[in-house]
Amino acid sequence: MSADTAPDRIRYLSLAWIRELSAAVAESERLAELAAEHRVAVTQIVTDTPEGDVAYHLRVADGSAAFGAGPADDEDIRMQQDWDTAVAVATGELNAQEAFVTGRILLTGDRELLMASLDVFAALDSVFAEVRTRTDYA
Repeated sequence: MSADTAPDRIRYLSLAWIRELSAAVAESERLAELAAEHRVAVTQIVTDTPEGDVAYHLRVADGSAAFGAGPADDEDIRMQQDWDTAVAVATGELNAQEAFVTGRILLTGDRELLMASLDVFAALDSVFAEVRTRTDYA
């Protein structure tokens, strides 16, 4: 944490940020409900961050949702993007769909499963919203 960063702020993609999201995902009743209906494991890779490449994952299945560091063991979908793209999407400067269409986010894996899981990602965005208010993107 830099000297000009408030103590209650969390640096984007840091382990503290991943821990905060992990707890928020685990507490989300909506994600738990969706995990009873969906099964998907997604890995996100962000390259060229200030600390090198960062991987984290989301897994929903069997009535539970989990978010954590590293790739998903049973990965269905992988998304890869560079730091600038990740920050732009996270802060709303770039629409995620536009980033996919223009190739700024590289997608591999089961595209049909991704489309079938859009309500999971909408619920995840709601969980991210609270953590986003305390996140530093510098």
